[in-house]
Amino acid sequence: MKYNPKKHHRRSVRLKGHDYASAGWYYITICTHEREFLFGEIVQSQMRPSRTGVIAHKCWNEIPRHFPRAAMDVSIVMPNHLHGIIVIGGGTPWRAPMAAHKEAFGKAAPGSLATIVRLFKQAVTIQAGTDVGARHGVPLQVWQKNFYEHIIRNEDELNRIREYICNNPLRWPYDSENPARNRDAVDEIEDILGTEEDSER
Repeated sequence: MKYNPKKHHRRSVRLKGHDYASAGWYYITICTHEREFLFGEIVQSQMRPSRTGVIAHKCWNEIPRHFPRAAMDVSIVMPNHLHGIIVIGGGTPWRAPMAAHKEAFGKAAPGSLATIVRLFKQAVTIQAGTDVGARHGVPLQVWQKNFYEHIIRNEDELNRIREYICNNPLRWPYDSENPARNRDAVDEIEDILGTEEDSER
C-alpha cells in the first residue's frame, strides 16, 4: 500500500506543556514505510508474523532492558503497523505531572517517549536489515517517519485502548490500514479512541 500524503499526513497536536519524559501511560502507533506489509499477514483473524514482525515484537518487549523507567503494557504487531502502551515511571496514568523540563527542538530528552521510540525503530531496522540485506543485498526501510502518540487520561480510556489493541486482528477487515477493508465501517472503528487528541511526531 503506497503512502498518500493527502490521506495519511496528520498535523502534530502534541499536548502543550506536557513533559514526555515524565511519569505517564502512552498509547503508541508506529507504521511501516509506505504502509507495506513487512510484519506478516492476518489469516483467519490471527496475526502470522514474518521474520521482520518477530524482530519488531522482540525489540518492543526488550525496551525496559534499555530504559529502566519504561514498562510495557499490551501490544500487537500488525501487518503494517504496531500498537502498544508504554508506561514511563510507573504510577497512575491520569496523574502524570506536567512540564518538569522541555525537550530542545529536534533533540529528544534522555528517557523520553521520543527517545524510546526512536531507538526501538533503529534496533528493528538494524536487526531486520542485517537479515534481509544478507540475502538480497539491499538496505531495508522498515518505518514511516514519526509515530502517533496518545496520552491515556483515565481508567476507562485505558481499558478501552487495551481492548482495541487485543482485538486488532479481529478488526482487520475494517482497519483503515487494510487496503481491502470494509470502508463503511472505518469511521466507526476509528471513533473508539477519540483520535482527534492523538499527536504525530
